[in-house]
Amino acid sequence: MSKSKNDIAWEQIFEKHRILDKIASKGSASICSVDINRYREARLMTKFDHRSQLPKLFIDNNLSILPTSRGTYEIGTFETFCDFNNEDVEVTPIDFPTFLESIDYKDITSEATAINCAFVSKILHDFTNENSLLPTVSGRMSSSLFDFKINSGNGLFKVKVGNSQIEIDGGYEGDNSLSIIEAKNYISDDFLIRQLYYPYRLWNNKITKQVRPIFLTYTNGIFNLREYEFVDLELYNSIRLIQHKKYAVQEGAINLEAIQNILDSIKTVKELELPFPQADSFERVINLCELLKQRGFLSKDEITQNYDFDSRQTDYYSNAAKYLGLIENAQESNQIGCVLTKLGFSIFSLPIIERQLEFVKLILSHSPFKNTLKLYFEKGNTPSKDEVVEIMKSSKLYNIDSDQTYRRRASTVLSWTNWVLELIEE
Repeated sequence: MSKSKNDIAWEQIFEKHRILDKIASKGSASICSVDINRYREARLMTKFDHRSQLPKLFIDNNLSILPTSRGTYEIGTFETFCDFNNEDVEVTPIDFPTFLESIDYKDITSEATAINCAFVSKILHDFTNENSLLPTVSGRMSSSLFDFKINSGNGLFKVKVGNSQIEIDGGYEGDNSLSIIEAKNYISDDFLIRQLYYPYRLWNNKITKQVRPIFLTYTNGIFNLREYEFVDLELYNSIRLIQHKKYAVQEGAINLEAIQNILDSIKTVKELELPFPQADSFERVINLCELLKQRGFLSKDEITQNYDFDSRQTDYYSNAAKYLGLIENAQESNQIGCVLTKLGFSIFSLPIIERQLEFVKLILSHSPFKNTLKLYFEKGNTPSKDEVVEIMKSSKLYNIDSDQTYRRRASTVLSWTNWVLELIEE
């Protein structure tokens, strides 16, 4: 696997500044942006929102990096990330103000728009249980001065922060609390605790009201809100999930009859000479297409570096979207990447419910998925992986040559089939 520009630059920095030796003797190593900039822009070299984005040297040595002031960083065996919980949460339907013309919940293209939609539709009011809620703080600001402890490979490590730059996506104050919101418009497995902790420490020291760190993610019509607390103010890793809710604008419902009609009427397409999908999360296939609709073009490196995909996942999920005809290869400024197809653009211009039904049609037009769902309805429960493998073997798929590969791909068939079934409202 080829090394990224970040990997190469960090290897040079580690060698020049004897980073591993310093960590072994002192527990951490300090470095400034001036030194990093000699190899590559520090802004690009230090932005790791997810574990998957860490350079190889960091991953191999269980390292992470934290800003301690404007232009200085500390590298050590710090536990800087927190996994998102995976519990299934029921979606709460909400109404969107019909008189608004300047904001469209069907076309959310940025974190700022997602937060604005959550505010005007009273999602934030419901989630925080604050009837009076007003936007008060956002943007870049200084963290102020504070110390904290963080879990590391050698026990608790003390970090001193002196006016590090922080950014708050949205701050909303009510009668009883100030909610500090970090927003993302893509799906991820984990997040950088610092994005909630530094703003929390700043505002907890400034006001008497309760400060509530909230993480908001938006994708495919779903607003996902998680509220956290820090049980120990001075312990970075004392983060704890308090509540988690999902919201969606009420547009109608998909019933069993609608899925059954598609299953009965859809024509099966001939399998193309494309890799059969190995991408278990259909939500992430959708999310990749959403990002392409916003950005127009993304190279493989941009997907891997900017979102929570490792290099293999970027291949798996882009290939899955190509398999469905949603994206295609493209080239821009001598970079190979991908763009939405005309079909992709037309589907992502539809209201959410219609969009979901179009996804169902694309999935069920392929015989492995169609016959698996048919078997589900015949049996009344989920087919076994062995049954799915037999269905796949009868479908003359491209480039699957072993039972082990069939079984891996069968996981995707079952996951996508379950995604279709989960659309059905009782």
